[in-house]
Amino acid sequence: MRDLPDLAPLIDHALLDPHQGIEAVLRCCDEARHFGFAGVCLASRWLPLARERLGSGGSSRSGSGQPTRLISVVGFPFGAIPAEIKRAEAEWAAAAGADELDVVPDFGALADGDASRFCADLAPIVELGLPVKVILEVGRLTPAALELAVTAAIDVGVAFLKTGSGFGPAVTVTQVAELRQLARGRAAVKASGGISSLEQAFELVEAGASRLGTSRGVALIRAGKSFGQRPESTPQPSDGDQDQNRGD
Repeated sequence: MRDLPDLAPLIDHALLDPHQGIEAVLRCCDEARHFGFAGVCLASRWLPLARERLGSGGSSRSGSGQPTRLISVVGFPFGAIPAEIKRAEAEWAAAAGADELDVVPDFGALADGDASRFCADLAPIVELGLPVKVILEVGRLTPAALELAVTAAIDVGVAFLKTGSGFGPAVTVTQVAELRQLARGRAAVKASGGISSLEQAFELVEAGASRLGTSRGVALIRAGKSFGQRPESTPQPSDGDQDQNRGD
C-alpha cells in the first residue's frame, strides 16, 4: 500500500457560504486550530473577527507548532470588478490581518486574450507582499486561455494556482495534473471545489496539489482517523459545511 499523506496540514478550511454568520466563522477558526489545518479561508468581511479569534500571530495548529493562516478571498467569486476596487479590497484584507490572499482574476481579459490587462489586475495585489493564490476556473477555460492565465500569473509572482472558486463542478485529478504541468515547478497548486471523500483528496494530492480548499475538512479527517486507510464511503459534511456549488 502506498504511503498516505497527512491531509490536515494541507487543508485550507473554507467558509465561503454567504448565508453563514458569526457562530459559523468562530467554529471554523476553532476547527482549523483543533485539527491542525493549514488555514482558514473566509470572505474579507470576516477577517477582523477571525483575526481576533486566531490571535495576532495566528494560534498554533494542534500538534504542529505552526500558525493557522488567515486567508481572504478577493474579488470573489467572479472577479468582475474594477482593478482599483479589487486592489482596495486586498489592501483592506492585508490591514485586517490576512496572511494569504485567494484572488479571482480578470476573466474578461482572458476572453479577450489580453495578457497585459490580466497582469495589471493581479500585479498590484502581489506587490502587497502576501502569498497570492490566483483562482482559475480551470473547467471553463479553453486550453489557450488557461495557458495564458498560468503564464501571466506566474510572471507577476503568484504563489499558487487554484483550480476554481468551488461555485461549479468538483475539481478533478486531470485539472490538478494540468496545472502542475503548466506551472513546471514555478508555482504550487491548490485543488478546490467539491472535495468530498478521502479517496478524492488523496488522488488530488498525488496528482500534484499541495493545498486542498474545502469546507469538509473535519469530516475528511474524522473519516481518516476512523479507517486508517482509503475508505470506499464518502463522509457527510458537518454542520455549516457548504455543498460544492457554494464555494470551496
